[in-house]
Amino acid sequence: MELSSEILKGNVTALARGITLIESTLQEDQKNAQELLKKCSKKSRKTLRIGITGSPGVGKSTFIETFGELLTSQGKKVAVLTIDPSSEKTKGSILGDKSRMNKLSTNKNAFIRPSPSSGTLGGVTNRTRESIILCEAAGFDTILIETVGVGQSETTVSKLVDFFLLLILAGAGDELQGIKRGIMELAHVIAITKADGDNIIQAKKAALEYKHAIHLFPPMENGWIPQINTCSAIENTGVLEIQKNISKFDRHMISNGWKEKNRKEQAKYWLHYTIKEEFGKQRYNSLLSEGQLKVMEEDLLRGKTIYQLIDSEKV
Repeated sequence: MELSSEILKGNVTALARGITLIESTLQEDQKNAQELLKKCSKKSRKTLRIGITGSPGVGKSTFIETFGELLTSQGKKVAVLTIDPSSEKTKGSILGDKSRMNKLSTNKNAFIRPSPSSGTLGGVTNRTRESIILCEAAGFDTILIETVGVGQSETTVSKLVDFFLLLILAGAGDELQGIKRGIMELAHVIAITKADGDNIIQAKKAALEYKHAIHLFPPMENGWIPQINTCSAIENTGVLEIQKNISKFDRHMISNGWKEKNRKEQAKYWLHYTIKEEFGKQRYNSLLSEGQLKVMEEDLLRGKTIYQLIDSEKV
């Protein structure tokens, strides 16, 4: 049974094995992983990649489960990739159980995969990028990428996604200290979570404050004006409105050509990253000065995969 053909048929067991292969540090596995990615990169699908972030305790898992259930009820196939904090002893994910998303983990139209995040942040994110390729090849049309908190990882993850959702807890001090301005400037929608019970008034007040604050940020290059929502994943209120804003964003970015342009820029970023990882900085600088990188970028935009281009340089 060839792994790539099983993944392309939508076999989730094969998909899980493929991601394990990608994450392996064994040389033989890495070679097989590159072959697998080459075969799976050829299949192009219309997909939406969504980054979801927020401080610990904001309710990301509860939100993702409710949001994922909503998407699958609309006929979407949803893959959730979580970039988790890593245990130094096990070199793996310490939040790696699916018990945080009980319902979604048993949904036949959903796939959940916590990724170990040992190693450099760029390396982890690159593995996640490769996992996205496999998930999309397996027929998942909506990819949710959950990050651990608020910091450098969000900036790197923004190089992977089409849309960025920031979850905030009203009154938890996020607005004063926890959220760096740069993270807020990445967000296409800011959602105030846990807007239920005694928190409703506070959540609405926070939403109003953020609506005023976003006008102070520099305008987004793609012309989008960030939206502010309140939601309660437990009561299932406001989640549909967030999804409508995401769909509106996606339609807008497809019609103005931004989505395609952004994905091309992201592909170039990861081409440069992979060359540095594969060949080292000296060879990278030499390819850059010889103009070879420019040629590789052009080949990439014509449809060649990063892995085909890397192979051609190894010869």
